[in-house]
Parts: sequence; structure tokens; C-alpha cells
Amino acid sequence: MTLARLASLHGVATAYSPSPGTTVPVPEATVVTVLGALDVDATTPAAVRASLAAAEEAAAARLLPPTVVVWQGDEPSGTPRPLAALPAGSTLRVTLEGGSAAASPVPWDDLPPGIHTLEARAPDGRTGHAALVVAPPRVPRPAAPCHGVLVQLYSLLSTRSWGMGDLGDLRELADWAGRSLGSGFVQVNPLHAAVPGTPTDPSPYRPSSRRFPDPVHLRVEDVPEYAYVTGAARAELDALAGRAGELRDGVLRKGELIDRDAVWVLKRRALEIVADVPLGPGRKAAFDAFRAAQGQALEDHATWCALVERYGADRAPWPRGLHDPRSAATARAREELADRVAFHRWLVWLTDGQLAAASRAARDAGMAVGVVHDLAVGVHPDGADAWALGDAYARGMSVGAPPDAFNARGQDWGLPPWRPDALAASGYAPYRELLRSLLRHAGALRIDHVMGLFRLWWVPAGLPPTEGTYVRYDADAMLAVLVLEAHRAGAAVIGEDLGTVEPGVRDALERRGVCGTSVLWFERDWEGDRRPLPPEAWREDCVATATTHDLPSTAARLSGEHVDLRHRLGLLTRPLAEERAEDARDVAEWLAYLRGLGLLDADAGRDEEAEVRAVYRFLRRTPARMTGVWLPDAVGDRRPQNLPGTWDQYPNWRLPLAGADGRPLTLEELAASPRLHALMAELDAAGASERRPTAPPGARGD
Repeated sequence: MTLARLASLHGVATAYSPSPGTTVPVPEATVVTVLGALDVDATTPAAVRASLAAAEEAAAARLLPPTVVVWQGDEPSGTPRPLAALPAGSTLRVTLEGGSAAASPVPWDDLPPGIHTLEARAPDGRTGHAALVVAPPRVPRPAAPCHGVLVQLYSLLSTRSWGMGDLGDLRELADWAGRSLGSGFVQVNPLHAAVPGTPTDPSPYRPSSRRFPDPVHLRVEDVPEYAYVTGAARAELDALAGRAGELRDGVLRKGELIDRDAVWVLKRRALEIVADVPLGPGRKAAFDAFRAAQGQALEDHATWCALVERYGADRAPWPRGLHDPRSAATARAREELADRVAFHRWLVWLTDGQLAAASRAARDAGMAVGVVHDLAVGVHPDGADAWALGDAYARGMSVGAPPDAFNARGQDWGLPPWRPDALAASGYAPYRELLRSLLRHAGALRIDHVMGLFRLWWVPAGLPPTEGTYVRYDADAMLAVLVLEAHRAGAAVIGEDLGTVEPGVRDALERRGVCGTSVLWFERDWEGDRRPLPPEAWREDCVATATTHDLPSTAARLSGEHVDLRHRLGLLTRPLAEERAEDARDVAEWLAYLRGLGLLDADAGRDEEAEVRAVYRFLRRTPARMTGVWLPDAVGDRRPQNLPGTWDQYPNWRLPLAGADGRPLTLEELAASPRLHALMAELDAAGASERRPTAPPGARGD
């Protein structure tokens, strides 16, 4: 019981419930190891007793918790509940972000949103300090229901791409979808900086940094200085563009996979040439302002990039001093590599500028929401963020998922988790800065595995995922910071809340205006007759869609091809006949339901295009605020972009968007697709009465 009490004080679970009525104990060795990652010694009974006594003594002596949350409009007048335990006669002082102060009695109802500083002084002379997060009650939401497109940007090549989709393509997609399709948003995969290597991990969900974008997404020709390259440098630049065209044609015409590494080799050299063109006075002033605003975080990221070029992406063999971003050795290396550090700073600035251009295009095209960016659940353990913010991450731990009905072995994602104690002690500074960076050019932010704001499954290094445990975070603080930063950016928030969700999580997210994610095939009356959920019973605060990047396309689902694919790759856990039969029953039930609603011709035979249109017609009939069209669905693509459970067996994250015949389609061909226009016209018509008159760009509702 002593160990359980100690673990509870630090948010470490000693048991968990994979399903209602079932409790699974966590191995004691796991609890001890996880506590050790939080600098709590529990290796012996004596150590447990000493650590427990120290924790309880510290809690009793502490006047204030590290972070205090105040929700505007939530608290009754008077002192917020978290401060109710202060000794009688204590005085308080709040220093606002801008520097002004308010002393006892603090006007709690009139405090502006922000991250302020709270000081307390007890009658016995004790003092305490805390970060004070004052947050609006909810995040902004779209003023009216809208539809939009979901796409993995790398997969969408235009005739101008250098072998993979880029930010120029995103700008064009947003402009076209807004003006021609009536779309209110375009949602893309995470554009976070990747860890370089040979080969680079192509997954956008295991990045080097979530704070900074990847320059591989740059449209080189859109860099203003590109036009001023002359002489021999111009000839080399043109030759690089020619080789990029060969990469593009290989993907689009010869069946080759997207090769991120090959693309980056060409782009990096081209950008090195362009970097020799001096910036004009206005551009230089803008760059200097960006560098000043980004501060130490940008310097650290650029330094890490330069160090990787010299020493490789694996940090283990780096010279010892370089493991610490604040060491004298790192300072010397930064000076020695000053040219490369400057180059990588410049790349971040360029990428930020093209992200801004895509966002402007979306708003100028009339999109009510705009570009929806995606926040991955974590970062690579050897990446830039883990290096620069090492104290904020738990060493020797990895985020994953416990065993469930779909994966008896559990999951280990290879991503170090935030330390909840470090976040709280810093006033959630790393988390705040991350959100601000992502929300700079976002109309909305999708948060992968949004349940991680509440708890994460930690897996100690060397142990299987089955021997992990949950570690709890201060969800109130995590949500308050999220709502505050989204409010400042005027952006909506979407949570990916699929799979096992702890009771109460969806209610807490809904209360704060965070939209969930509802996928048609999973929406059944699970507690009743288990039949398809009627459209009017769907939740309002969600993005309704037919599939995601981790699931089969709608054409593959309707045809059953996804079952055959998983069979060929050895991923089925039951006989093929059983899987096919169950899948066919599921599809048949949904099609019968769509016919019963009048969304599909009851007398016609099987017609894949008509069935896909019926699926999305159904989604538009739900009260969902946002309806997302998986762009491959619009042209009949049958291949998943990612097949969970595979690595080398399937080309995850490397497939171009293709039509029903498997032939890759350019953005230009996509824009002319009759199949796409037939689908999108129905969605636009279905939402016309709700969407028009259109709110002016930037408008938001509550």
C-alpha cells in the first residue's frame, strides 16, 4: 500500500481497466521504474517510505501548487477553488503578463486571459509562487457547419512538385477547394521537422521537432531570392530542377514510391545556392524580427540541425559535451558551425513564410476555418526537441497503448513522454510554446491521441508494452493552456479521440469546445442494438468522416479489398473467410441503412461511386460542425496511406494519391476529376443553406 500511495501522489497507476468491470494490476517493477523516471526512488522498501514521507512533507509545506487554473465564467465570485486551502489571513498578488499587478483582494472575475504569476504570503511568513492560467471557457468554433478535405500533403503532387507534395501545392489546394468546391477547411498531416537519416523515417507522426516545420515541404521556386540566381549558379539550379522533374515523373508515371530523402538532397542543394543571394532590406528586417521572436528555441533547433549534419542523427556517439545544449562544448560547436546554423535558421523562416501564404490563400478563398494542422503525440527520442528540452521528457520511457481487443500485445510508439512534474513546474512553458508555434498559421489544430492530455501509457525501455502503466497529467491545466492559446489564435481544436477513451474525457473536451473525431464505420449504438447510429444521434462537436490515414479508404472498405491486403501481409488474427464474412456483413448493414434513409437507390445494383457519395451524404446529414472528405475517397483510391502493424511490408507514408485504377493523379488532374466534382457538389449543396450567407474570413462563433 505504501508503494501505491507514493505512485498515486505522482500520478502513476498501479492498475488499469482495459474494459468495464475488468481491472489489471501493473507489475511492481514497472511502477518502480516509472517512478524512477520521475526522480522518485522506490527501489527498496526503505526508499519507498523515505520518498513517500518527503512527498507528503513537501505537499504539506507548499502554499501553492506549481500551476493554478482559473476558467473565466466557471468560477463563482471570490477566491478560486484551488486556493481555498490557504491559511486564513494569507495575502495574494497577481502579476499580469503585461507587468501590471493586482493585490488582495484579487479581482478574479476581471482578470484577462493569459499566463500570469500568482504570489501568496501566509501569516507565518511562508511564501509561494505559481503560474496562473486564466483561460476562456471554450475554444473558438466554426460559425456554421462546413465541409472540407483531408489529405496527406506529401501524397499530393502537382506538375510543379519536386517529387512530393509541398507548401505550394497546399496553397493551390486551399485556393481551389475554397473557391471551386465551397470547402471550409483543408486538413493536412503533421508538417513537423523530421529526423534526418538514411533512410529518413517517413512517418509524419514521429518527428524530430513539433515546434518547427520541415523545410522539405518548401516550394523552392517560391523563395523570392530564387529569381535572382544568375550565371553558373543558375545553371546548377536549373539542373537540380530537371532532376526534381525526373523524381516527380518517376512517382507519377513509373510507379515509384515517394522518396523523401532524394527530394531533400535536391532541395537542400538548391536552397544552399539560393541562400547566397543577399536578402533585400525589407526581407532582412523581416528575418531579423522572426529570429528575435523565436529566440532561443530557434537557435537550439538550428544548432541541432547543424550538429546532425556533422555527427549524424544518432546522438549516442556524439562527443559527450554536445549532449547538453547549454554546455560550453555546444557553444563552441555553434560558433564553429555558424554558417550551417544560420542556414537552418533561414530555412525555418522560409518554411514559416510559405505556411503563412497557404493560410492566407485559404482565408482569401472564403474558407470559414482554413488550414487545419496536425499535432503528433510525441517526438523522436534522438530529435531536436528531445535534445533541446531534455528535462521536460522522461528518459528511458516511451509512449504507447495497453493491450486491447484489437492488439493483444499493446503498442510502443517509441516517443518519450512529457514529464508532468516538469511541465507543471515550468508553468507549462514547453507546451505553451509548442501550441503557439503550431497555431501561428492554423485555422484549426487537430491533436493526435487527444486522450494524452489526460494520461499516457508509459512503457519502460526494454519491457513489452503489456508491462507499461498509465501516468496522469493535470488535464485541467493542459486544457486551459490549449484553450487559451487557441483563443489567442482564433483557431478551432479537433481531438482524435478514437479507440479506448477513459470515462469522462469526451465530456471534458466537449465542455471546452474541443471537437472530437467520428468515423462512420465505428458509429453504432454500442450500448443498445449495435446498429448504425442514426445521423441525428451523432454528436455536434466533431469532425465527421468516413476514414482516416490509418484506416482503409471508403472504396477499399466497400469492396472488402482491405481484408485481402491485410491477409497478404499476414496481419489477420482469424481465418480469411471469417474476416471476409464479418466485413461483408458490416458493409451490407450500412448500405441497407443508407438505402432506408433514401441516400442510396434501393433498386440499383452495386455502384461504388454512388455508395461513396451516399456515405458522405449521410455524414453531411449529421449535426457535425465539420465534415471531412478523405481526398483519396473522392477519386476512388483503394490503398491506405498507412497500414498499422507494418513497417517494411507496406510502403507506409510513401504513396502518391491515385485514382480507382491505381494510376497516380496530379493536383491538376484531381481538380478536373468528374468523380470528385460529383461528390463535392452534393456536399456543397447539402450544406449550402447552413453555410450561406458566408461569414467573413476570420469570423468565429461560440
